[in-house]
Amino acid sequence: MKISTQLIKGLNEHYKSAGNPAPDGADALVQKIGAQLAAVEGTEVFGKRYDGVIIVKVISCEQHPNADRLHVCKVDDGGKVQSIDRDEEGFVQVVCGAPNVRAGMLAAWIPPGATVPSTYGKEPFILESRQLRGVMSNGMMASPKELGLGDSHEGLLEIDETYGAVEPGTYFIDAYHLRNDVVIDMENKMFTHRPDLFGWIGIARELEGIQHRPYKSPEWYTQNPEFPDIEAEPLPLEVTNEIPDLVPRFTAVAIRDVEIKPSPVSIQVALARVGVRPINNIVDFTNFFMLETGQPIHAYDYDKVKKLSEDHAAQLTVRRGRADEKLALLNGKEITVREDDMVVVAGADHLACLGGAMGGADTEVDNDTKNIIIEAATWDMYTMRRTAMAHGVFTDAVTRFTKGQSPLQNKLVVAMITGDIRRFAGGKVASKLIDINHVSPEAVARGNIHAPVTLTSQFINDRLGWNLSVGEIAKLLENVEFSVTSHGDVMTIAAPFWRTDIEIPEDIVEEVGRLYGYDHLPLTLPKRDLTPPAKDPMITLQSSLREALAAAGANEVLSYSFVHGNLLDKAGQNRDQAFRLSNALSPDLQYFRMSLAPSLLQLVHPNIKAGNDVFALFEIGKVHIKGLEVEGLPAELERISLVFAANAKAASAWGGAPYYQARVYLERVLHAVGLDGTVTFEPMSESDEDSAAAYYQPGRSAIVRVSDTTIGRIGEYKTSVRRALKLPDYVAGFELGLTPLLVHANTASAYVKLPRFPKVEQDICLKVRASENYANVYALVASHLEQHRPDATHYTLTPIDVYQREDDPDHKQITLRIAVASYERTLSDQEVAKVLDDLAAAAAEQLQAERI
Repeated sequence: MKISTQLIKGLNEHYKSAGNPAPDGADALVQKIGAQLAAVEGTEVFGKRYDGVIIVKVISCEQHPNADRLHVCKVDDGGKVQSIDRDEEGFVQVVCGAPNVRAGMLAAWIPPGATVPSTYGKEPFILESRQLRGVMSNGMMASPKELGLGDSHEGLLEIDETYGAVEPGTYFIDAYHLRNDVVIDMENKMFTHRPDLFGWIGIARELEGIQHRPYKSPEWYTQNPEFPDIEAEPLPLEVTNEIPDLVPRFTAVAIRDVEIKPSPVSIQVALARVGVRPINNIVDFTNFFMLETGQPIHAYDYDKVKKLSEDHAAQLTVRRGRADEKLALLNGKEITVREDDMVVVAGADHLACLGGAMGGADTEVDNDTKNIIIEAATWDMYTMRRTAMAHGVFTDAVTRFTKGQSPLQNKLVVAMITGDIRRFAGGKVASKLIDINHVSPEAVARGNIHAPVTLTSQFINDRLGWNLSVGEIAKLLENVEFSVTSHGDVMTIAAPFWRTDIEIPEDIVEEVGRLYGYDHLPLTLPKRDLTPPAKDPMITLQSSLREALAAAGANEVLSYSFVHGNLLDKAGQNRDQAFRLSNALSPDLQYFRMSLAPSLLQLVHPNIKAGNDVFALFEIGKVHIKGLEVEGLPAELERISLVFAANAKAASAWGGAPYYQARVYLERVLHAVGLDGTVTFEPMSESDEDSAAAYYQPGRSAIVRVSDTTIGRIGEYKTSVRRALKLPDYVAGFELGLTPLLVHANTASAYVKLPRFPKVEQDICLKVRASENYANVYALVASHLEQHRPDATHYTLTPIDVYQREDDPDHKQITLRIAVASYERTLSDQEVAKVLDDLAAAAAEQLQAERI
């Protein structure tokens, strides 16, 4: 949001006879704004671009002797420019090619040595005296484009005397109050709950308030205006509002015989100051009053609306959009409106405007327009926001309507813009003011949509840590035009109509705090208990898992909680079981993910392609599944997932099945939470699949359990999933739920004292049926060692390989390495061998295994 110090001065009666609106200068004002109002993004001394530009009167205009389209002019600059050739009467010669140049007009002259304003801040173009077709020209008379006041360069900018006579020789910056004018650019996200601060009047008022000075709004903005009677042949106009719950107020008036032309130069300069391009008087007036008051205004071409209406009157209807309706917007874009959109319809069914956002191309005001309709409405801020997001339409009007503009200012603004169109565009009021007002009579009577707030000064002081009196508080609020009545310590505070954000006592506390200045808050350190807070067990668990997997060489990633529906399809998951986002941040982020594994799997192919031969990726995050809700909201399920992958070359070096490589990382996780030896692995069949784990290959995957609780799954992935995601053949992974893992974690037993005596290692190879699960063999060996190992010993059990001979498809060989060490002495090989012999006998009895 931009505003200039001179505009502030013009909007405040306090400065009409005073000096600069910032008594200590613009720098002090900027500092004040940054401290109490909004972040300042930048400042610019706007008038510098017009240094040297002078308003001159064209005394004579003769045809150029050597060029049909050029004129030789003599101009009166009041003798301001020194060291320049003049004729005997003191006039300066300028050659001009503008079609509208004529004797007697006032124009802006850029003398030799001055910079063309439109090039200021870019590559400055400095004029000089030079001959044009054999005739000397001293500088140039400027078009609006050369002055940075629009795109028109077909004719000179004609200096009007709308607001008083302008003497030749007046510097442009003095004529339009640009000398020492500073444009301040403020971050408007700071104003998001303050609709009044999207208008210059609101900002001027606020700047006074934070400087503890009274502000008085312009009279026209606070009075109930007397709207003029019809003063010309009437233009029939009918308006219908079918959605008063979304459009509480809609005002409109028809004006005939307008002359479309450039707006007064003062209006063009005011718009250019804040970066708005002047277009024509009607459009400029709507933009100017929107910027001044925060109330967007729209102008329709009356005759175009009437033609679409096919009736004796121009008809406008405010309603919701309908399926498959299309609207060509002013920006050249055609949209298909939604049933949730608010639209204005011309006639029976021809869309004329996307309500509150942008007008339609079929009813726009152009250079041939003679009759217009001026409209100022209040549109529902929430519907407006959804409409803008759906169609990608983000205009200045949208910005203001999504902040909740007051419906009590519409009539004031229409009355003011109608007056200017009558004065400066020749318009005549041709209809009664149509004011479809659904604001409650109580709100209209009290002058605000919210009731007054009652509170005590103690309530305010307790929350701010101050000791302000009732009188001091009242003064702060009255400076910004609040109404305050008090009885003892009890205050009743009525906000003005433009403050739609004041509803509860806490809003008044915020108002007083900002106006008085938060820099006055007492510098008292808060008291706090030094007792350290209890550690969050879930965070502790996540940290231990990160450390364990990182130490094992895995790489942590962090991906979005949202995924594309195509990823769910590729992973074999059912979209219907996932929560779909109705307002996705991106087309690629449509659904809440149901598990972490697909997010990791889609990263495998890019990493393989980037030259990473073998790697493990893991993620700790949240998932959401339909049917699992807490208090009506999706439950946040904490998960950890890992994927191990290797390309074909690396896989041949690793050997074995990828399942076991994933199992190595899983064992690290289980060890980190003290669940070594307490976890069982149950083969996963087709019947065990669910949508959240539909990507695992039955027969090569397992359900991970602790006691009777399922904590996750581990395994290799289906061929269809590998093809869809371009995965290598050597890939496997696991996913565990952190909540059940936390319930069964036994971190107290994680530490195991290591024996100081040498260990004895021996391998045992058992030949079993091909259908026998590795988990059963491992469990049998571990159980036997736990029960029959020598006293005061520690053992480890490590898988070496699983091998199947080509000539014996009915059997497979499982080799395990056993290491045993005593805490008291050095063991002999014979003691360990006896344990293995007994183990082989037990395996033969229970599994019909043969020791190899």
